[in-house]
Amino acid sequence: MRVAPRGVREAGVAVTRPRFLYRLLPVLLACQGLLVPLLAAVLPEDRADALYHSYRGGGLEVSGPSILLRKQIGKYSSLSANYYVDSITSASIDVVTSASPYEERREEKSVGADFVFDKTLMGLGFTTSSENDFEARSAAFSISQDLFGDLTTVSLGYVRGWDEIGKTGDPAFSAKADRQRYRIGVTQILTRNLILALNFETVTDEGYLNNPYRSVRYLDPASAVGYSFEPEVYPRTRTSNAVALRGRYHLPYRASLLGEYRYYQDSWGIDAYNVAIGYTHAWRDRWLFDVKYRYYTQGRADFYSDLFPYRQAQNFLARDKELSSFSTRTLGIAASYEFKPHGLRSIDRGSLNIAYDRIYFDYDDFRDITRGGAPGTEPLYRFDADVLQLYLSLWY
Repeated sequence: MRVAPRGVREAGVAVTRPRFLYRLLPVLLACQGLLVPLLAAVLPEDRADALYHSYRGGGLEVSGPSILLRKQIGKYSSLSANYYVDSITSASIDVVTSASPYEERREEKSVGADFVFDKTLMGLGFTTSSENDFEARSAAFSISQDLFGDLTTVSLGYVRGWDEIGKTGDPAFSAKADRQRYRIGVTQILTRNLILALNFETVTDEGYLNNPYRSVRYLDPASAVGYSFEPEVYPRTRTSNAVALRGRYHLPYRASLLGEYRYYQDSWGIDAYNVAIGYTHAWRDRWLFDVKYRYYTQGRADFYSDLFPYRQAQNFLARDKELSSFSTRTLGIAASYEFKPHGLRSIDRGSLNIAYDRIYFDYDDFRDITRGGAPGTEPLYRFDADVLQLYLSLWY
């Protein structure tokens, strides 16, 4: 999951793209429920998944397919490959306030391997992502171990990423960023109906961490609108920590309750947390339904401001709304239908799935300057977004 700066330039005008989407979409596209605890020492099943995803909100549209294949090799190993595409059309507030709408395409490719040794499961993975002004590579390693009669699973993970950032229209611009992610987790079966998982993660970023197209605004009495723009300036390092507690309780009547609490803080001064609840219900033999609700809130970065008092007011400057104080509320529903194909002996079973999320974004100190008003008194920005997933899974 990448959070590096990205953007394009059209007709000689710089534009920017909100990065929250690329942190959010992998979570929304990865699963239907809030928590699916995995036990170690079990290889992933042989399966193929074909996904179409769509995001629309705040003037931004992202859609495209994803194909995932998994295949066991013998008894102790499994290979996987994934191809993921984003087709992006943006007329977001970041664009319309300083540039013109744009269209762009991003491709992501990944391969992975899993190995099982008695009660130990190891995983390796490599991912590349490419677009016109951004190249990203990452390598991942994970290991998990069953303990205490298979009631406890301990897992460790490490990801290393290398980003190369360019700037459309400026061939001389070139920057790099390195990223490392460390993860440790414990999953515990407490009773026959209750599973809890506790996870801790640390991420370190170093290098060029801001967007080469994004600007901040400052009060300027000489300007007709009362303010002017200058480029953002970010620190070159960032360390973040997050801890999450998740649980699933199986009810007596083919249903389960899910819950999550996650707390986040980083060296840029951001503190955030989210809570989520969900309900999963099986109906008859082939249907599975999910509903969920998630609330997220965060404080602003130390060097963020919607409007600075004057030009170069401080060493570091940001007006990225992802670094502001804001909150989101997500309502989601999903349905899955399992079937057995007729006449296809190589296919054991399949499932058709649809999931829809409605997300409400409310910003506390990022103002919508497109609606006019004296500098610093414009209406606060807010918008809604729709996320749709349609996918087919086949086990073979």
